[in-house]
Amino acid sequence: MVSDGFTTCLWFDGQAEEAAQHYISIFKNSRLGRITHYTGVEPGGPAGSVLTVEFEANGQKFVGLNGGPEFTFNEAISFQVHCADQDEVDHYWNKLSEGGEEGPCGWVKDKFGVSWQIVPTVLIDMIADADPRKAKRATEAMMKMGKLDIAALQAAYDGA
Repeated sequence: MVSDGFTTCLWFDGQAEEAAQHYISIFKNSRLGRITHYTGVEPGGPAGSVLTVEFEANGQKFVGLNGGPEFTFNEAISFQVHCADQDEVDHYWNKLSEGGEEGPCGWVKDKFGVSWQIVPTVLIDMIADADPRKAKRATEAMMKMGKLDIAALQAAYDGA
């Protein structure tokens, strides 16, 4: 048997299709896939309403499941969005925090309650630097920020 990887399932309370449309509007390399509907046999939703929505966001496979109010999202699970530059940081931060809430250290919670970490890839290199002083300065600067500012992180890392 050949596997095609794995798919992340996100549990929603009736907003799976709206969420899928939202995410594919934000991320490149995204598309909407198959939509299934409740048949009336399974518990959870009225016959004909959306049960699942398959979609890809930035090439990652997801399925949104309208499972009801029983489970909600929390920060124990988050998605990291690696950004090449400040324009990407600003884009993802602004789009994902719209209607949601901004958090510390590059974290946002979107309007559906899903947590995202908007991370410039250069920061990962900074905090992994073999020089512990540089890594500490970059980390300390990050800890004081909401949306991450690459120029400020770089200045801290450089000791400016």
